[in-house]
Amino acid sequence: MSARQRIILGIDPGVAQLGYGIVEASADVVRHIVHGCVTTPSAAALPFRLRLIHDVLSEIRSRYAITDVAVEALFHSRNVRTAMSVSHARGVALVATVDGDTAFAEYTPTDVKMAITGYGAAGKRQVQEMVKLMLSLETEPQPDDAADALAVALCHAKRAAFSEVLARAADGAERPRAELR
Repeated sequence: MSARQRIILGIDPGVAQLGYGIVEASADVVRHIVHGCVTTPSAAALPFRLRLIHDVLSEIRSRYAITDVAVEALFHSRNVRTAMSVSHARGVALVATVDGDTAFAEYTPTDVKMAITGYGAAGKRQVQEMVKLMLSLETEPQPDDAADALAVALCHAKRAAFSEVLARAADGAERPRAELR
């Protein structure tokens, strides 16, 4: 996908269950590394749940030498309380995973669906099937939050590769050309 090797952590934020997926992208190859969820106990206080998310993601970041973090953007929520808790989880996830050496991007659900399936209104099953195919997995990734996180990571791999191609093209266009006489 790109000349530069990237270890991309995709995150589908949530307090009850935060999905994560890690892929390695280099040249024209994207390889699955790991995926899963951070599940927090519903009876626990919010600060405890956020600390758990922070600690698990910090461990994941250090274990896999993450170069890029891609997060599903908060879209909209009818329930303000849910939106606030997801915002807390998203903020903690960013603090745990992004530093000055880490590239960061966020993508709307429509951006992700478009990058993975070519159709911005694709259903969850379509996205999961395409993630399975793109990463040569034997089965669709589970649970849904982890599959969504892998889709976010794949979306970022495609966008980052495209951005690199554009940057190289721009560099070539800016070089002075020899004059013909």
